[in-house]
Amino acid sequence: MKRNVKRALLGTTAVAVAATTGAFALTGANAETADAEPIHPPALAIPEPSGPFATGTTALHLVDEGRADPWAPEEDRELMVTMWYPTEEEGESAPYMTAEESALFAVQLEIPPDLLASVETNSVPGAEPLADDGSLPLVVLSPGFSFPRATLTGLAEELASQGYAVAAVGHNYEAPITFPDRTTECLACTTDDYDAIVPNRAEDLSFVLDELTGDDAAWEDAGIVDADRVMVGGHSIGGASSHRVMLADDRFDAGFNLDGTFFGLDRHKLDRPFMMVGAAEHGQPGEDKTWTKAWKHLDGWKRWVTVEDTTHSSFTDFAPLGVQAGMPIQDLDGFYADRLTRAYVTAFADEHLRGEDEPILDGENEDWPEVEFHNP
Repeated sequence: MKRNVKRALLGTTAVAVAATTGAFALTGANAETADAEPIHPPALAIPEPSGPFATGTTALHLVDEGRADPWAPEEDRELMVTMWYPTEEEGESAPYMTAEESALFAVQLEIPPDLLASVETNSVPGAEPLADDGSLPLVVLSPGFSFPRATLTGLAEELASQGYAVAAVGHNYEAPITFPDRTTECLACTTDDYDAIVPNRAEDLSFVLDELTGDDAAWEDAGIVDADRVMVGGHSIGGASSHRVMLADDRFDAGFNLDGTFFGLDRHKLDRPFMMVGAAEHGQPGEDKTWTKAWKHLDGWKRWVTVEDTTHSSFTDFAPLGVQAGMPIQDLDGFYADRLTRAYVTAFADEHLRGEDEPILDGENEDWPEVEFHNP
């Protein structure tokens, strides 16, 4: 793996590239020996969501006409967005990612090319939404740099099962992305200028909100969305971009950052709720100066928590998938880490979009003893 691509996989610090790569290295000595039959990797699956609703999904192709793509300036900025939502329908589940996306991402992670395309999900493609009356709060998700949006599927399905509409944004040329007519590669993976990525992603997130609300929405089922209750968040640089867009666009009511360095940090005061969830080392006060700077400029409800025995990618699908593949990416059990991430993000959404009291956000909790609260 090229050094600059390896750094791009992190999106923040050198916390977990080795762990992430090793977690899925199912080739070489681990895959077979000279005297044994080849050991094929087991079938992988996203853990089922815990909410009362079944979940549906669909994909949207959006074009921001007149805005040049920073990685291909001769093109308009294009995005792919995956929607998840509650439904009553049951049926065959949607693919995790396309074969083309899986093959391209596999080169970065050094895994079998078809491995991620075979992952099973829990959502029915094209299912009819359960609601159509503008009653569902919206959560917009942004993945880590070079990470396909599919890597946040477990979190998205959990939120949808709890009655949220969820939109995960595929930022073109920043990860492998399949469009209706082609699959694009990660042209941006050679850059070291992460500060330049965040403002553009913030524009992407605002544009997606434009396309999901208003009278001329791009999604035929956009009527389910309550445009007055919107949360934004993401992993790694996606979390940094979520903070940035909140300062630029007051339609986003709350935001969260899953272990992302605040590249392109806007130091203006933010008076709306924001939650920072850090991995064991990176999330400790003093480890990342951008976290300290961002924290000081959060003027509303705020939380800074660290989760013991985790690495940078522990808040993505790589946590449970790594366990299933036989090579966990952190000391904390991957299924447990997945449940923990879902619990805290869902509690954050419930408290700030639904007005519910969520005690696990108030401080150390015996149900989740690995979570440490900070107030530097």
